[in-house]
Amino acid sequence: MNSIIYRITGLMFLAVAITVFLLVYLANSQMTDLFQEYVTVQQMEVRHSMITHMSPNNQGQVGMMGISEQNFLSSVHQSLIWVGVVILAVGLGASYVLARSITTPLRKLSAAAIEIERGNFAQKVSVNSKDEVGNLALIFNRMAETLDSNNKLRQQFLANIAHELRTPLAIIQGHLEGMIDGVIEANPKKLTSLHEEAVRLSRLIKDLKDLSLAEVRQLSLEISDVNINHTVEQALYMLNPLANEKKITVTKRLAPDLPTVSADADRINQIFYNLITNAIRYTPDGGHVTVSTELALYEEKEWVKVTVVDNGPGISADDLPFVFDHFYRGDKSRDRKSGGTGLGLAIVKQLVEIHGGKTQVESEIGKGSSFYVFLPVKFIKMP
Repeated sequence: MNSIIYRITGLMFLAVAITVFLLVYLANSQMTDLFQEYVTVQQMEVRHSMITHMSPNNQGQVGMMGISEQNFLSSVHQSLIWVGVVILAVGLGASYVLARSITTPLRKLSAAAIEIERGNFAQKVSVNSKDEVGNLALIFNRMAETLDSNNKLRQQFLANIAHELRTPLAIIQGHLEGMIDGVIEANPKKLTSLHEEAVRLSRLIKDLKDLSLAEVRQLSLEISDVNINHTVEQALYMLNPLANEKKITVTKRLAPDLPTVSADADRINQIFYNLITNAIRYTPDGGHVTVSTELALYEEKEWVKVTVVDNGPGISADDLPFVFDHFYRGDKSRDRKSGGTGLGLAIVKQLVEIHGGKTQVESEIGKGSSFYVFLPVKFIKMP
């Protein structure tokens, strides 16, 4: 009932009701009093009127209005004029109040929008109603919060990129300058170290490119029938040395007769490679990692579900919503050993979504984490 439509309708009805009430009240009041006076006078003048009607020239038949009739009509006209004046005044006042109730919050919205245009995204407008204007204010506030959050994420994203690029570039630059100056000997060991940093830098740039393309759904896919069990086994085989280095036991539980998935085989392999790498990295020495596959029914659809479980330190409830964000790491020390570049899970999420799938995570401090990937059995690539 707080809609502007109802408010306008109510005001118009009120104006009409007041008009009708005043007209009926004044007309009845005036007509009763004046006609009572008119009847009394007429009775006193009836004999004179009869003589007038019987005159030879019949001039009394003209029906000339007397003073009483003129007073009656004059009073009615005056009453109608005053009613019109009152209605105009009430309508003007009501229109002004209604206009202010609409334009005042709109002015505030305009002022806040101008500040956002200038780059001041931390803007909020007060919400004092539940009508369309109030709803617009709520939407504006949510938009401003989103813009402010995105701006902070963008700034943090750029800072993280600068940090990740600066380290290998500084190492390469320092060693090359030392070799040029003759301070550092250009032996195979040093050159191998420089090559590793260059490879790391190249991989980081490639990950950033793939991530940006995946986010705007512009990453090219070569769709084919993919055997998920076979892809998981490939990823486990490639990461077996990393698991052996930390003496981690990797258990695989692959469901038999799993249907194939329409997907890009290389991208699917990258998903599992990143997930298992992340699990091994955060699992303590001598721990265990479990990778399982199954056919699951979720949201009334059939999915191939892949689960990667570790017994690492776990993720806090505060950090859990951000595990798939760019450069996220629970360990804020930014040590390379504690979490790489922080792009692995972000890439996983984007690659799964462009295949029409979903990602989920569960974790408990001190007990480990579980990552779930749902891939549709039938995937139709969007144009």
